[in-house]
Amino acid sequence: MSKQSKWLNFQTDTHAKVYQRYSWVYDSIDALAAIAFIIGSALFFSDKTQNAGTWLFLIGSFFFAVRPLVHLVRDFHMARLPVEGSEGGDTDE
Repeated sequence: MSKQSKWLNFQTDTHAKVYQRYSWVYDSIDALAAIAFIIGSALFFSDKTQNAGTWLFLIGSFFFAVRPLVHLVRDFHMARLPVEGSEGGDTDE
C-alpha cells in the first residue's frame, strides 16, 4: 500500500486512486467556477459586455452547484469498492 493510502487511511490503493481522481475533478470544477466569476466580474465594467458577464456568472453558479454532486458520487463509488479480503473467498469464513 502506498504512503498516501496509509496517511489518508484508505483500505486499498484502489480507494486512494479513486479518491485522488475525484479530488482532481472537484478541484478542476472549483477552478473553472472561480475563473468564470473573475472574467464575468471584469465584463461587468462595460455595458457592451454585461450580457457575456451575466452568462459567465450563470456558468460559474452551475459549476458551484455541481461540486457537492462530485462528493456525493465519490462517496457512493468509494462505498462500492471491494476491500481486501472481500473478493474471491480470501476470508476465513
